[in-house]
Amino acid sequence: MRDYSDQIETRDPDRDVQITSIDACVVEGNFEWNLIKVETDAGVTGIGESYRGGGVPEIVEYTNRFLVGENPLDVERLVRYIFQEMSGHGGTTGKVVTAASGIEVALLDAAGKILGLPVYQLLGSKYRDEVRLYCDCHAGEAYAVEDGATAYAEAEAYSPEAYAAEAARVTDMGFSALKFDLDLPADNANDPYNGRLTNAAIREKREIVAAVREEIGYDVDLAFDCHWDYSVESAKRLAHELEEFDLMWLEDLIPPENMGAQKEVTKATRTPVATGENRFRVFELSDLIYEHGVDIVTPDPTTVGGLTETMRIADRAEENYMPMSPHNVCSPVGTMACVHLGAATPNFDLLEYHALEVDWWDDLLVRDEPLIEDGRIEVPEAPGLGIELDEDVVDAHLLDGTTGF
Repeated sequence: MRDYSDQIETRDPDRDVQITSIDACVVEGNFEWNLIKVETDAGVTGIGESYRGGGVPEIVEYTNRFLVGENPLDVERLVRYIFQEMSGHGGTTGKVVTAASGIEVALLDAAGKILGLPVYQLLGSKYRDEVRLYCDCHAGEAYAVEDGATAYAEAEAYSPEAYAAEAARVTDMGFSALKFDLDLPADNANDPYNGRLTNAAIREKREIVAAVREEIGYDVDLAFDCHWDYSVESAKRLAHELEEFDLMWLEDLIPPENMGAQKEVTKATRTPVATGENRFRVFELSDLIYEHGVDIVTPDPTTVGGLTETMRIADRAEENYMPMSPHNVCSPVGTMACVHLGAATPNFDLLEYHALEVDWWDDLLVRDEPLIEDGRIEVPEAPGLGIELDEDVVDAHLLDGTTGF
């Protein structure tokens, strides 16, 4: 037998890297942002972000039991390891997958820094140099966040004029795509449980959409979010009523559990329908895509399992000639992770920006220029995510009663 030992390359010392710790902290922005940090014995630190809300830091802390000592370059294997190791903790869905999503982003950041490559290159390719954003404008003057939760104003604040004024303000900032909330307190006036819209409620929503369109015209892309509130018949009636306004999409018209109901709504209207943000891993979105239960799929990379899991979803969407526009309510960390995803994904469309009211949003990163210029973010060429956290700003905005890194 021939000896091939002289042709075998010696092991790359860059591969001999180990995770030394994984930590999380909670920053209070317009939501509770779960930031993740992965430390390595190479002196390289990776940062990431998981979807907002409680429970994630505890799960991240738990993963130290089995991820410390592992190689941070083995990103996909380690994410699968989390699912497997924590399968008895609900590890195939829910908060475990959310925590794993942020860890995956931090691992990709660390791997990119170790290998000297931007994250988009680790994901496979580069299709675009910048990513276009749509700005989530909430509900005119009526929306606020208090202690990480939605707070609603009095019903009269939800006026068509308030929506139109906000649309004008945001387009003046350079955004060419907007989204508003279309679910209103008045929706529940007739009955708070059955999801049925009255004729008056539908007329009110039509007036809001008409006012925004009159203000910004039809060259600005416009979407509305309904937050899973309606019955099938009300969703179809609403979508039909809004067809003349050429919306970019109507989002989350009905609760997410019933695939047949979702398909019924989508097929009933020429208004594009979007959904996907509260589903976990590719398995929970595959039927939605293959059965064309949606026109635009909107997974949240910091919920669904990370950037590579989102790319699997995007692959299935591309097979069906379907665009993907990720949901994103993150700090600049998760947002930049999504920017790399957008660079690497051929059927990527727009990315959500959901922090207009956070005046220190840019300060969370060490940089001189704002991230967003004319409604777009440039794809970084630096290794990893291409960003650096400002630890002082992190510490200044920690959730009360929590500690930093």
